[in-house]
Amino acid sequence: RAMSSIIVQVSAFVLNLIAFGLAVAAEQRRNKATVTPDLAKEYDYYVYDSDVATGYGVGALLLTAAQVVVMLATRCFCCGRGLKPGGGGGGGGSRACALMLFLFSWLTFLVAAACLLAGSVRNAYHTRYRGIFNGDPLSCETLRKGVFAAGAAFTFFTAILSEFYYISYSQSRDAAGDTPYGGSSIGMGPYN
Repeated sequence: RAMSSIIVQVSAFVLNLIAFGLAVAAEQRRNKATVTPDLAKEYDYYVYDSDVATGYGVGALLLTAAQVVVMLATRCFCCGRGLKPGGGGGGGGSRACALMLFLFSWLTFLVAAACLLAGSVRNAYHTRYRGIFNGDPLSCETLRKGVFAAGAAFTFFTAILSEFYYISYSQSRDAAGDTPYGGSSIGMGPYN
């Protein structure tokens, strides 16, 4: 059990680390556009640099794989054998702590995934032609600075929370032992 626990933690950590690195790289390589007139000087069009940030942003969704690894290992907290209730003894407040970490890791995961996915979609969007020289002012459709950075920050928080969730869940599971729901705390005797 200890070896499988280490494998789960290391694989989730590596996937989260790669996702974090890709999100940071995506922020640094966001699309930039330059306004360029056509040869007849009637229209302006945009020349975008490389779309590598979109690929990095999508790649950063490895965060999902890390979340799946931890959730499968813990049976998503709600399936499988019950955990020992908090209070006293070896389990302490592990179950309550695991529940809070479970909820917060999912919250930060959803925010990170939303930032990375929305950033990737927006970064891939290219405006072709906008306006005529005597027409409306041009606006280049590019991704705002900080979207991928927010995704990277929430990826980092998700990594920390999911690691602590797994540790807390494992402690509570181990404290429960082999008896369901941590065993009975009420002594039963014959009825007279």
